[in-house]
Amino acid sequence: MRYESISDVYSANAKFREGFLAVLGDITPAEAAAVPEGEKWSIQQIVEHVGIVNSGMSRICAKLLAASVADGKASDGSFSLSERFEKGISMMGERKAEAPERVLPTGEVPIQTTLDGFPAIDAEYAALKPDIERFDLTEHTFPHPFFGPLNAGEWLVMQGLHEGRHTQQIAKLLEKIRQ
Repeated sequence: MRYESISDVYSANAKFREGFLAVLGDITPAEAAAVPEGEKWSIQQIVEHVGIVNSGMSRICAKLLAASVADGKASDGSFSLSERFEKGISMMGERKAEAPERVLPTGEVPIQTTLDGFPAIDAEYAALKPDIERFDLTEHTFPHPFFGPLNAGEWLVMQGLHEGRHTQQIAKLLEKIRQ
């Protein structure tokens, strides 16, 4: 996926969210709790994980953005991903990734409870947008477990990609469950 501006990232993330919510649209409580053979997590656990990760990524973006704002270096308005990040995305494919312990779901949070928290997280991301567009983000990074150091813009991209990845995972789980 190509992004030419921060607005492109926000638009893409909105589309990833639409797909995520759509796949959850008609899931029954039994389907949400089922863990098909060969799988580690239920749909409910995946949704909880996405909520935990989204919240964490929002805090990371805010912290990195604050450092960029303190530097005061203006952005020229363009946006691009680092070659390292793009290479990581291309290598990710269907590779199963192990979630770090800090973002593991408990399995006790209902899907709707997690989804009820999304508007507050989305508001945090929305509040960051003016400064993310205005300041140069390239100098400050925070390590991702798979991709290595990412800047605030790349973390923002990760938010959408992460939801998209789990949307596909949920769809595959639903196929198994409904067979």
